[in-house]
Amino acid sequence: MGMKTYDFREDEWLQYSPILTGSEEQLKLLENFFHVKIVNSPEGTAITAEDEDDIRAFMDFIESLSKTLRGGETVKTEDLERFLSSFRQYGKLVLGNVITLNAQGKPIRPKTKGQELFVDAMGKKDLVFAVGPAGTGKTFLAVTYGVALLKEKAVQRLVISRPILEAGEKIGFLPGDIYQKVDPFFRPLYDALFELMGPEKTQRYIERGIIEVAPLAYMRGRTFDNAFIILDEAQNTGNEQMKMFLTRMGLGSKMVVTGDITQIDLPKPKESGLIRALDILKGFPEISIVRLSESDIVRHRLVQKIVRAYEDYEEQNPL
Repeated sequence: MGMKTYDFREDEWLQYSPILTGSEEQLKLLENFFHVKIVNSPEGTAITAEDEDDIRAFMDFIESLSKTLRGGETVKTEDLERFLSSFRQYGKLVLGNVITLNAQGKPIRPKTKGQELFVDAMGKKDLVFAVGPAGTGKTFLAVTYGVALLKEKAVQRLVISRPILEAGEKIGFLPGDIYQKVDPFFRPLYDALFELMGPEKTQRYIERGIIEVAPLAYMRGRTFDNAFIILDEAQNTGNEQMKMFLTRMGLGSKMVVTGDITQIDLPKPKESGLIRALDILKGFPEISIVRLSESDIVRHRLVQKIVRAYEDYEEQNPL
């Protein structure tokens, strides 16, 4: 059987060039996945393969990818691996709609099927639980969605909270006033806000009370109307804390609770308020529970392997 060849027209080259001029590692990924050969030469670019169906599948993939990418948006190798994995699993490219633009004008979107389900749930339900391992984008996507609602004036405030209990540290022994003591615990949240809005705008919004980042203890006795409210690291809440937080929701508000039940720092992990809330509130039609997995990890590709290795070890060596 002879080799099949597809030569790109000039207009196609302009459309697909961001993908077809990727790094050698990315081109090898595409070639191995679709069983094709990408040939770049002064005369143009061609795709060759033994089976015409492989060329057709390759073209379907890059056409879907090029249609959804926006100006200035690049594809990292880790992203390409995830896109190819979803293409294999679902028979199509999973690349969610843009949620908002970051401070540099680059689009932020879900990158996995699980993340897409999480973003979709935040749009449809007033209370969403997102549970999954580190690196699945739970916190960043929740903050991104809240910032998007602020930009659209769909809410008036963004409130982000965390329980101050991590890795056995006691904040009373940390230097400084209360804000200096808790600042290290909220650094990931500030990092997300800075990426989405820039430091100056973030600070302005905090000073005006449009954005509030505060310990969970500061939520008691308050009600938040017309707000997007996030409880991060919720696995470290007690049962009473979780109940207190969930009842802070006021009129016109949405609430998102994120956590990783494999990283509970409480003295008695079984008393995690997140675990109990998931059990008590399952089945409510107004509430969505999204469970992210290692396949939704969007950090360095090694993180997936680390998470999987720990899960395997803990299954084989139960406490």
